[in-house]
Amino acid sequence: MATAKRIFLFLAVNFLVVVMLSMVLSLLGIRPYLLQYGLDYPSLIAFCLIWGMGGAFISLSLSRVMAKWLMGVRIIDPERTGDSQLQKLVTMIHRLAQEANLPAMPQVGIYDSPEVNAFATGPTKKRALVAVSTGLLQKMTPGQLEAVLAHEISHISNGDMVTMTLIQGVVNAFVMFLARVLAFAFSGLGRSRDDSSSGSVIGYSIMVFLFEILFMLLGSIVVAWFSRQREFRADAGGARLAGRDRMIGALEALESNLKIQDPRANRPSYDALKISSRHQSGLMRLLSSHPPLEERIARLRKIA
Repeated sequence: MATAKRIFLFLAVNFLVVVMLSMVLSLLGIRPYLLQYGLDYPSLIAFCLIWGMGGAFISLSLSRVMAKWLMGVRIIDPERTGDSQLQKLVTMIHRLAQEANLPAMPQVGIYDSPEVNAFATGPTKKRALVAVSTGLLQKMTPGQLEAVLAHEISHISNGDMVTMTLIQGVVNAFVMFLARVLAFAFSGLGRSRDDSSSGSVIGYSIMVFLFEILFMLLGSIVVAWFSRQREFRADAGGARLAGRDRMIGALEALESNLKIQDPRANRPSYDALKISSRHQSGLMRLLSSHPPLEERIARLRKIA
C-alpha cells in the first residue's frame, strides 16, 4: 500500500510539472519551434530553457514535501515529543544551524530505515529540512552524530540545493536543445517540400529520443562531478563545525555500515538523499553523486 501511494504521488507530481510548464509556455506565447522548413531557434531556446530550468526548480520547490512523502519523514516537534533523544537531536541541529549563521532554523525530521543515513533538502536556506534515519541514531555515537548533522547543515549553509538545481537545469536545457538541433540535421527533415511526411517526423522524434539519452548520460557525468565536489566541501564544513576528528570518525562509521541497505531507498533516484554511497568503479563511479568514503577521509586528514 505504501509503495502504491509513493508511485501515485510521483506520477501526480510529474503530471503537475507538465501542466504548469505547459501553462507557462502558453502564457508567454512560445510558438512551436519545429516548422515545416526549419527550426525556429528563438522558440526552441525558450522551450528548452523553460522545460529544463523550470522542471528543475519546480522539483526543488517541492523537495521538502517530496522527501516527507517518499521517505516517510516525520517532523519532530520538540515541544510535543516526549522522547529525550529526539529533543536532543533537534537541539543539536539548531545549535549547529546557529553556528553556521543560517537565517532560520531548519525543520528536523526522522524516518524509519535501517540504513545509516541523513540528508538535507529544501528550496532555500530559510525553508530547509534535515532528516535522519532511525538506523543513524542507533548506530552512531553522539560525536559521530554531531559530525553528520554538521555535514548536512553545511550543505544548507553552502546553498548546495540551489546550486545543484541550477547546474541540473542548465544541463537539461542544453541536452534538449542539442538533441533537437542534431536530430533535425541528421533526419533530413525540412530539406525539401517532400520531407514533411509522417515518416520523416517519426524519424526525427526517434533521433531526438536517442540523442537525449546520449547527452543526458554525458550531462549526468558533469552533474555528478559537481555533486562530488559539493560533498567534499560539506565534509570540510562539517569538520569546522564539529571538529575534524569527529567528522573523520563519522565517515569511518558510515564506511563500516555501508552493507546495511534499505530496499525502499536502493534506487538511483534516492542517491541525492544519502550522505554516502557504496564504492563503485568505471562509468558508475563517474555517475556517482558521492565520492568514495576513503577518498573523503583522506582529504580530511590533510586538513591542518
